[in-house]
Amino acid sequence: MPDLSVELAGLRLRNPTMLAAGILGLSAHTLRRAYEAGAGAVVSKSIGPEPRPGFRTPILVEVGCGLLNAVGLSNPGADYFSREVKALREAGVPVIASVFGFRPEEYASVASKLAGAGAIALELNCSCPHVSGVREIGSRPELVEAVVRAVKEVVDAPVFVKLSPNVSDIAEIGLAAERAGADGVVAINTVRALAIDVELRRPVLSAGFGGLSGPAIKPIALRAVCELHHVLDVPVVGCGGIMGWRDAVEFILAGASTIQVGSAIYYRGLRVFRSITAGIEQYMERHGFSRVSDMVGEAVRGLG
Repeated sequence: MPDLSVELAGLRLRNPTMLAAGILGLSAHTLRRAYEAGAGAVVSKSIGPEPRPGFRTPILVEVGCGLLNAVGLSNPGADYFSREVKALREAGVPVIASVFGFRPEEYASVASKLAGAGAIALELNCSCPHVSGVREIGSRPELVEAVVRAVKEVVDAPVFVKLSPNVSDIAEIGLAAERAGADGVVAINTVRALAIDVELRRPVLSAGFGGLSGPAIKPIALRAVCELHHVLDVPVVGCGGIMGWRDAVEFILAGASTIQVGSAIYYRGLRVFRSITAGIEQYMERHGFSRVSDMVGEAVRGLG
């Protein structure tokens, strides 16, 4: 039988699937449900230093090729969410805390609180496409470096940086994160996009622009994973349009050590985790792979 467990920056996960940030991620109960449904680990919704209401509705619309959202980083704040993380730790659920701020010291403060509460790792959201002040961080290598360095000074847990596709050179940003001490990167966040209501003659989302996720962004995400895999020494976590096991295998073959699932839960529910892991296992059996790590980057060797 193939071994589905993976090692990610010193973390041992039971399988290569994770719940992506922003999906069912604001309470211990919903995160635990995702883990019990088969995820190898769960990533919280992005948590900031203070409670934040986010944008007014509408904040989500289904478009023909996926989902467009502009939630506005709504969250209950680090102090409140630390209690949720502690409950998950006590329940044996491996939670990776997604954090954001508007300055490096805010990222560091939130990361310290959530790591202290029991998060096994931190995912730095430097790439939200629809919140000014966070969006700009992910497009400037020097700002990404500053954020990572600030967080690494206060936590011992692994630190991952979620990268934006809305840049001219994602590898440059990934290298900046690695230089600053990041233990890995997550590629990609949503793609900045727009939907128009032709009858009202205005954007559908209250914030105007939003982040596109789902099947439409998968080729973009695969390209980003491949580019990062070729230049980084730290692992890449693949994210963007993974709807089933074939998509997951594509990401691993493109260079992802693990993958995250988000929009698929909207369409298929939490059963998607066991479906994806079963498909990966069957694929490994058919092709003679004994470990997930044996597949990483297999399809893109020599592709620069």
